[in-house]
Amino acid sequence: MKMLIIYTYPNHSSLNYAFLQNVIKGSKKNPNIKELQVLDLYDEGFNPLLVFNEQKRRRDMHTDPNIEKYRQQITWADKIVFIYPIWWGRPPAMLLGYIDQLFASNFAYKDKKGLFPEGLLKGKSVICISTMKGPTHYPFLWLNNAHKILMKRALFNFVGIKKVKFFEFGNMEGPKGKQMKKLEKIYNYFKRLDH
Repeated sequence: MKMLIIYTYPNHSSLNYAFLQNVIKGSKKNPNIKELQVLDLYDEGFNPLLVFNEQKRRRDMHTDPNIEKYRQQITWADKIVFIYPIWWGRPPAMLLGYIDQLFASNFAYKDKKGLFPEGLLKGKSVICISTMKGPTHYPFLWLNNAHKILMKRALFNFVGIKKVKFFEFGNMEGPKGKQMKKLEKIYNYFKRLDH
């Protein structure tokens, strides 16, 4: 298995960074994970802004040379792991800007006759690890599960990725958050992951 981790948090002294480290440590102990790449969007200086004009057209995003290396990473990976906070009920703008540019027509999906496009990223799987200040069930109870619907239905299923697992960790800024227990859970999950 080849795994790409996309980390989206601006602080390396954070709980999100600790989750990243535990994913890496667990993965390195796992004989099923043969290769591992980490993309830290903030460290990378990734530009999340979309620019469309006479020279740069939206329909040509799948060939944009400025993001070719990121397309190669997605093509290479069997499993893509996203680590990010939930801010205002959704992933950070940095991650959404990455998604806007990378999951483009003729790379991630292809328009065809009918209601839905053809997903071009079939066979890949995704794991989303997210943290939030509010309670774990806040997105489900107050936001009608908007986060999972956005990520699973509106994005991953649209591009052909059917296997999507979520770890949504709430109360992460309080003493009742059981942060160490959740970090250990992630470490053990990736240590034992078999496909």
